[in-house]
Amino acid sequence: MTHADRAVVVGASIGGLLAARALSETYANVTIVDRDPLSDGSAARRGVPQGRQLHVLLARGREVLEELFPGLSEEIAARGGAMVDLQDDVHWYNDGHRMRRAPSPMIAFGMSRPLLEHVVRSRVAALSNVTLLPVTEVLGLTATPDSRRVTGVRVLPRAGGAEESTIDADLVVDAGGRGSRSPVWLDRLGYEPAPEEQVRVDVTYVTRTYRREPDQLEGLLGALTNATPALPRGGIVAVQEGDRFAVAISGMLGEEPPHDDEEMVRYAETLAAPQIGALIRSAVPVSPPVRMRFPASLRRRYERLRRFPDGYLVVGDALCSFNPIYGQGMTVAALQALLLRNLLAAGGTRLARRFFQGAARVIDGPWSISVGTDLRFPAVPGRRTPKVRFVNAYVERVHAGAAGDPELGAAFLRVLNLIDPPTRLLAPRTVWRVLRSRRSRRRRSVVAPAA
Repeated sequence: MTHADRAVVVGASIGGLLAARALSETYANVTIVDRDPLSDGSAARRGVPQGRQLHVLLARGREVLEELFPGLSEEIAARGGAMVDLQDDVHWYNDGHRMRRAPSPMIAFGMSRPLLEHVVRSRVAALSNVTLLPVTEVLGLTATPDSRRVTGVRVLPRAGGAEESTIDADLVVDAGGRGSRSPVWLDRLGYEPAPEEQVRVDVTYVTRTYRREPDQLEGLLGALTNATPALPRGGIVAVQEGDRFAVAISGMLGEEPPHDDEEMVRYAETLAAPQIGALIRSAVPVSPPVRMRFPASLRRRYERLRRFPDGYLVVGDALCSFNPIYGQGMTVAALQALLLRNLLAAGGTRLARRFFQGAARVIDGPWSISVGTDLRFPAVPGRRTPKVRFVNAYVERVHAGAAGDPELGAAFLRVLNLIDPPTRLLAPRTVWRVLRSRRSRRRRSVVAPAA
């Protein structure tokens, strides 16, 4: 098949769908190829094993999706999802400190990953110049004789008796996730592999959904407590469609969350957020527990390559796969789609170089948050620079201060939700409030002498 002005996206997960949405404004035809059947419903897919786990879309991610798909928030709500004020509707425990609640403009979706993917896929499929090609394997790339430009993909339908064919394209985008075949495909064309950065965290997490009742979580919509070096366990509760709560309990560096009912309760009751254990003990399960393992965060530094073929890009988890505990993946994929749309609208040559450099800047902030936080754990391998040590010590003081000062809580959540860069936590006003809060705690800790 030969088509002019065509783009092909490998993978129909969130990153691929958002890339296709960006491409649809510039390319006459966009084809999304995926190995899985793509049903009309919101069921978990085999090719997205993490789809049955608890997912969060950060506030900045929701803003970008709303820009790409106007009215998406209302559509999610109409399908049973909730709009969650991340500072006022959630019990936050950071390093054991309970964040003081306050109304905020930081709104996130309360929904399952399959629901979000279904709604986004339906929006993308409705675009007149986008075609979904499910149950089809991408075998490799085609290129010009000198391999300087990718010209398409070789595909094989997974139905019995099907034959290999080629889809020609002006641009191919790999959104194949953490298991991306780009390193292999590019090697076959004679290109060096991209430098990789890995941070081994050995996270195991177990998700289960429960029937939601109005009195649970003291009437709020979520709860969260983070793992610490003293207790490398964490837990999250998030509201979902269908009057459900999803609960994920996690462990790092060899901590293994159980999936037996009573053992899950005992594990959750060791967490700093008492609401999580109480919910698991009293709520009615509506799904079996599902376990997932995540060995290491992985970043592929394509922006550092001196040679890269024209007509090819890598996005989403294929570019950078984050520790899932921080919930950054879908939001970073959305920001990359926004970057791609803007670069295509601006025109110009050397798209890959411009995209990878811009994507590196998009990734730098969340990567520093997740990796820097993981390096608090002595068993996590990595270089602990003076900057990393200082930032971690400072953020601990931010958490302590946020127990009484909602402005500090808001500052932290704006960074965590990728609205503000991490450097904003060092703004003079924030530093002053951290110092003031610390002095106030010291005064309260002084015991008056007996009369």
